[in-house]
Amino acid sequence: MRILVLAALAASLACPGGASAEEAFVTNQLSDDLMVVDLATSRSVATIPIGGKPAGVAVSPDGRFAYVTSPDAKAVTVVDAATRQVAGSIEVGGGPLGIAVSPDGKTVYVADWYAAAVRVIDAASRSVTASIAVGASPSGLAVTPDGKLLLSADRDDDSVSVVDTTTRQRKASIKVGTRPFGVTIDADGRRAYTANVGSDDVSVIDLAEGREIGRVPVGIRPYAVALAQGRGFVTDQYGGTVSVFDVASLKPVKRINVGDYPEGINATADGKRIIVACWESNTLHIIDVAELKVIGEVKTGDGPRAFGAFLRRTE
Repeated sequence: MRILVLAALAASLACPGGASAEEAFVTNQLSDDLMVVDLATSRSVATIPIGGKPAGVAVSPDGRFAYVTSPDAKAVTVVDAATRQVAGSIEVGGGPLGIAVSPDGKTVYVADWYAAAVRVIDAASRSVTASIAVGASPSGLAVTPDGKLLLSADRDDDSVSVVDTTTRQRKASIKVGTRPFGVTIDADGRRAYTANVGSDDVSVIDLAEGREIGRVPVGIRPYAVALAQGRGFVTDQYGGTVSVFDVASLKPVKRINVGDYPEGINATADGKRIIVACWESNTLHIIDVAELKVIGEVKTGDGPRAFGAFLRRTE
């Protein structure tokens, strides 16, 4: 397995429409660190050593902490987002990869690639309190806005596990495309989208019905999905592009050329920019959502992947 990595760099370069008061917390897997980028200035403001080939990252909803998975160290590192210091390390074992934080910030979920399980961490005690069985090779994780459901993209089962966060039991398994990797839930908590690496498409899931309701063809080897202004944005690893589709009609809109091997992707809080991490070119590309074009490029550390919710609001 190619250890995923997080890379999300940042920013809203000084472009029309103003700058985002946000920071990007980018895991650079090959340089073994976490880079913090001010998106308003497109400048790095800190580099924090992590170790263990850091991969997944999730910033807590209140912006206080960034949680980073290190597959080689079998651990999750807790970073104080304000002081830029490591605040703790939690041993989770196995192969920690995808990571997500509950809306209330009290629980952290970690996908264990090797154990077909999701580890549950109590944020206050910084300890593993439970393990939830899911499908084979869980990768991306996402929690619904109400915190009631956890979704796990189970790559080698071609399915998405739906977990009840109260009972901590898997309540359903939804078949999707081939080898789903990243999973994203919309702001209303009604639909989820998986990037299917093996079938070159995106599955659309109706969460209330608990089933796949559509597929959208995208580029080669899609990795993750971001949502903004009624459109989906998908990183196409082998294509060097971001595929754009309309979420209402599920029709393709455009493909935007970015750097080499794009993987991690997030939308800024205002929905005006899409941030794309490109693993091979060590760059972060910034896309204007309204114009659907690249408006900036930033150099990152070595091996950025940006797999997870890596943006933090600062205002």
